[in-house]
Amino acid sequence: MTSAELARPESFQIGRVFNNTFSVIGRNIGLCVGLALLFSGLPQLVTQLLRLNSHPGNPANFAAATTNYKIGLIVGAAVIAILYLAFAFLLQSSVVRVAIEDLNGKKPTFGDSIATAIRFLLPTVAIGLLVALGVGAASIALLVPGIILGLGWSVAIPVLIQERLGVFGSMSRSRALTKGSRWALLGLFVILVIIGLVIQSISGVAVYLFHGIAAAVVAAMVQSMGSMVGSVAAAVSYVELRQVKEGTSVDELAEIFS
Repeated sequence: MTSAELARPESFQIGRVFNNTFSVIGRNIGLCVGLALLFSGLPQLVTQLLRLNSHPGNPANFAAATTNYKIGLIVGAAVIAILYLAFAFLLQSSVVRVAIEDLNGKKPTFGDSIATAIRFLLPTVAIGLLVALGVGAASIALLVPGIILGLGWSVAIPVLIQERLGVFGSMSRSRALTKGSRWALLGLFVILVIIGLVIQSISGVAVYLFHGIAAAVVAAMVQSMGSMVGSVAAAVSYVELRQVKEGTSVDELAEIFS
């Protein structure tokens, strides 16, 4: 019924991760969609509505208004980027909780998932920034080292949520868990990127077919579903890696929250 009942897998299997990912989503469709709309869809909708209504206008002193508009645009973009980062990690943290509870045969709750996400917001943001800086610095010299680092740290946030090892401890633990499975993880993320591009295309078609607020709503909903799938896949990948590397059951993972 759940992954806890399965024998220890010999290797990281992309197909099994996708199967478990969509099984988790299917069993908790309302919860997953609700979290996705709250932490991804709503921020994107607000951003797109702001873009629809932002313009320098046509006052008498148009040059000064345009300058103020550009400054506001830069500040606004910075604020939006920070908020996007925070909401993205809130989403990922909340669905980590959902995935583990579900795979353990329990029923995840909305309140508990949000509480977990808020509790770990600052360290997850710290991990995100450190990963971005590390991958970016490594990629300046050559793309391959950046990819390797990114794969090594790809489950740092699920590690943080489940094992509570702190920022640097979680990043180190993630590298240990992913060792030997990074080619498979690369294949998984390539597929997720392709899915993301398809979703972006659908969003673009929606914007083309609809106009104004309707286009913003449709685009936000489509993109939030893509964010949700990727976040659940990261959580399920963590479970898969622990089972492959250590034979750890989902029951043992869930005991951390007992």
